Order: sequence, then structure tokens, then C-alpha cells
Amino acid sequence: MRTIATLKVAPLCLGGNVFGWTADRDSAERILDAFVDGGGNFVDTADVYSAWVPGHTGGESERVIGGWLQRRGSAKRPVIATKVAKHPIHRGLRPANLKICLDGSRRRLGLDTIDLYYAHEDDLHVPVAEWVGAFDQMIRDGAIRHYGLSNFSTERISEVLTVAETEGLAAPVALQPEYNLVHRAEVESSGMAELATDRHLAVVPYFSLAAGFLTGKYNRDEPPRGPRAARVKHYASEAGFAVVDVLNELGEELGVEPATVALAWLRQQPSVIAPIASASSVEQVAPLLAAIELKLSRAQVNRLTKVSAAFA
Repeated sequence: MRTIATLKVAPLCLGGNVFGWTADRDSAERILDAFVDGGGNFVDTADVYSAWVPGHTGGESERVIGGWLQRRGSAKRPVIATKVAKHPIHRGLRPANLKICLDGSRRRLGLDTIDLYYAHEDDLHVPVAEWVGAFDQMIRDGAIRHYGLSNFSTERISEVLTVAETEGLAAPVALQPEYNLVHRAEVESSGMAELATDRHLAVVPYFSLAAGFLTGKYNRDEPPRGPRAARVKHYASEAGFAVVDVLNELGEELGVEPATVALAWLRQQPSVIAPIASASSVEQVAPLLAAIELKLSRAQVNRLTKVSAAFA
């Protein structure tokens, strides 16, 4: 187990962005059961999931997870993280907006207290002290245990930490940036990794498998297809496929899926506590869980680090 402030989590987080989208309610519940029964105990979602789907309004993923929590009861209840500030109707970090969104997330999830509540994106229109004060009040009210920052620049993370310290307010405990073998610079070259280590911030990266690109299911000869095709095209360069080639080779050597190797590399990076990965079917859960136990050798880590250097 690893630690995010007072939370004890396995070193892998199940992403809930697909629940109610590419995984319907029944599939999502089977995925959640398989994940928790297989040793996972950390689930991530957001109030905006999946507002981008025609006919959806946001909150679909939280409702699926909330229904599953109610059905399952207290048996191995996982740590639940959700996020605020990107909902199309309730966007931003104004304190009044945060209260509305928090109440909605707690209702959909069926939780009195949310374990980890992220600011899903920065809001330059609201003074930092105002929204940090709102998160501090949520903690004192018992509505959340901790809060984190997602999609914040290193400079803004530093500012938030300074404001929290100066004002005597609760500070964030986790960061959720995009980070994977084909998207490294945001964390590694910006000083974010060093800041996280120095200030004891847990890094919980999203798109750990680059929207599925690092699973090895795409190839050079065909354009990406499917719900995530637009995102995958961003990674599908010759340099990106060179990384996938090495993942495939290491997977064969180790007897595991390329996705398992990609997650293991990320899990072994400094300050990374639990990469986030999603599954659209129960069959995809086992390769994700295998990354909890897989430890790459120094030579294997270095091989991946070298082949992905173009993205650092």
C-alpha cells in the first residue's frame, strides 16, 4: 500500500471516465467488482464524466459508482476520488459553485464524505485564497477528507501551496497531471516531479496508457479508430510506435501485456503513487492489476526511459 496523506491506496487507480460511456452500468459494475476483488482499492471519477457524450449531462460515472457502492455495501469499500470545475453547467472554482458541485457529487456517489476531491482545472478568475478557503471549509465540515489539483501548472501549484501556508489553510495532497511514456515533459521537465517530492505531494497521473495507445492495440498501418481515435492520433507518431515496440518486446520477455509494462514503468517513477487506468470490459482488468506486483529491473526501466526520451 501507498499513502496519500491519511489515505492508504494500492499503487494503481481505476479510472471511471468510461463508466456510463464505453462501459454501461452492468459492465462497469463487473469491472469494479473485479478490480476490488483483485486487490485494487482506489477509484477515480469526476462530475463532468461523461458530458461529452450526446444526450449526457455529466455525473453519469458518479451515478454508476454510487449505485455500485450501494449494492456492494461496506465490503472492501475503495478510496473514492472525484473532481470539480469542468462541468459544462457548473464550471470554475467559485466557492458558491464548489458547494453546488460538491453536494451533487456526494448525492450521486451516495457518500457523506469524499476521500479525495480534486480541482479539475485552474481558474484564473477566482483568487486562490477564496477557493482554497472553500476546500479548507469542506474538510472542516467533514464533506471531504483531502483535496488535490488536476491540470495545474507547476507555477500555479507552487502558488496554491504558498497561499495555503500563508493563510493557514489546508494544502493539497495530490496532483493529477497527464503523464505516460509518450507524454513526459509536463511532469519531468517543468519541475513538477521535484516539487511533488519536496512537498510530499502524491502524483496520480491520468492517461497513464495514453488513451489506450500504450496497450499495443494500434498499429502503424491503420489510422486509429474508435471513441478515442482523436486523442490517440496525437500519440501515433513513429516515435510513439517505437515506444510501443519496446513495450511489446518487454511484455513478451516478462509474460505480461504491454499495458502492464507501461503502468509498471510509470508506477516506478519518483513521486508517482498510483497511475490511473480505465477498463471498458472486465477482461481488461487483469492486465491492469498485474502492474501492482510487476517490478521492472533497472535495465528495463532505463530501456523504456531511453526509447521515450523524445517525449521528455
